[in-house]
Amino acid sequence: MRGSHRPPSALLFDLDGTLYTDAGAIPGAVAALEELRRRGVPYRYVTNTTRRSRRLLAERLTGYGFEAKAEEIISAPQACVALLRSRGIRRVAAFVAEETLEDFAEFDLGSARPEVVVVGDLGGAWDFAKLNRAFLHLMDGAELVALQRDRYWLRGDGLALDAGPFVAALEFATGKTAAVCGKPSAEFYRTALASLGPAGERAKDVVMVGDDLWGDVEGAQRAGLTAWMVRTGKFRDDVVLRSGIVPDKIIDSVADLPNLF
Repeated sequence: MRGSHRPPSALLFDLDGTLYTDAGAIPGAVAALEELRRRGVPYRYVTNTTRRSRRLLAERLTGYGFEAKAEEIISAPQACVALLRSRGIRRVAAFVAEETLEDFAEFDLGSARPEVVVVGDLGGAWDFAKLNRAFLHLMDGAELVALQRDRYWLRGDGLALDAGPFVAALEFATGKTAAVCGKPSAEFYRTALASLGPAGERAKDVVMVGDDLWGDVEGAQRAGLTAWMVRTGKFRDDVVLRSGIVPDKIIDSVADLPNLF
């Protein structure tokens, strides 16, 4: 770990594996966030989850007992929509879960000649036909945009491949480099900091709390934030030791946060 820091001005929370798993809320997490809100500590939910829209993510959080509004969630699909708008893109081939398509409703999703291929986590719905269709669009001139490139995540039956390996396959086959919208993109973190207002003005005083070494820890540190890692979700001691990535702090779970400052 990289030493202690002043109490954070705000916190950013990863969702899956940090606040909850498929089994429900992490024990003590709901009470911890309630206490932080009571103390007036600002925070946002930041996620690379691409299987749900922001509306559905807010519903899931509230279903687990967290207080959450859609506007408090900074998601990879949201960042992607902002990117596509800024580039004037209209025609999109979206390889995302059906539940996420509502976030892309403003685009033409049925074009035979898309300008951009957007890749998210399709899990078991990935097959050769889908991957090859994305490949052909890219070879036909479309740009490659990744909602995120996480390597794996923890689901109910253990670790499972995330979107990153499929993004890497398309990059390898086409020679193109994906624009990444979610964590660890520095632009994603800048968006999260901006949403905090004055509390987000000093990046180093904002703490990212998550279970992913690359997106949550390394990405946040490269963007100038402080990064705390939790021993829940997909955390593995041996992976941390081999990675060479050093979290600013490692805590057992988010339940510990109110006692830390």
